[in-house]
Amino acid sequence: MPHDWDARTYDRVAAPMTTWGTAVLERLPLDGDERVLDAGCGSGRVTELLAERLPRGTVIALDASAAMVDAARERLARFGDRVDYVVADLGRPLPIDGPVDAILSTATFHWVPDHDALFRNLAVTTRPGGMLVGQCGGVGNIASVQRVLRRIGDGWLGDVHFETPLATVHRLDAAGYVDIECWLTDEPWRFEPGEPFETYLRTVILGDHLARMPVEEQAAFVHEVASGLPDAVIDYVRLNIVARRSNRDASSGL
Repeated sequence: MPHDWDARTYDRVAAPMTTWGTAVLERLPLDGDERVLDAGCGSGRVTELLAERLPRGTVIALDASAAMVDAARERLARFGDRVDYVVADLGRPLPIDGPVDAILSTATFHWVPDHDALFRNLAVTTRPGGMLVGQCGGVGNIASVQRVLRRIGDGWLGDVHFETPLATVHRLDAAGYVDIECWLTDEPWRFEPGEPFETYLRTVILGDHLARMPVEEQAAFVHEVASGLPDAVIDYVRLNIVARRSNRDASSGL
């Protein structure tokens, strides 16, 4: 990602991601002694719930943002050495020793431009039979925000990749996953208008846009985007993913 995150503000405003992530975590079957990768841990809110479900297991909290990993480390300190922390790009081979039993991911995959590489990297990291349970922005996500962005500034829509279920099924299959289920859900979220809404837009959605402009222009840009969404509602669409790593060797294709 081209900009790092304001992790403390993100942690304060991340109610939508935490709500969705809690539901996604419920889809992941766990016995309590597994080694699980949280692929895109953010500030650690959902990671904390995952760690609580693994009293005899371990968690790898991974994020591309060093600031997010630092915030997660602070939040998860009570779990001690049951949590490992990794700053890494999911679009590249992951610096993780040994396979994990499962992967959980929420609100992250749409930040990775190359989904073919993403799912290959996750498959190589997962033991045969291990589960991938995730959710990210899907096709149609934040369409109302993108309509506003087309009208203002230079029309750039950001470094995001909102995919369809069918394309994702094909990519997962090619990466060596089986028992694949992918589907979309509409998850609109209403915010408190004014400063709270603008803070959310600034922190969660418009960070890449603000990084491209002078500091003195940023507040007016955020306000203009918010004004184009008079009901303070973001039309989130989530792409849900459940799949199992096949028993064949994902790295060799055997």
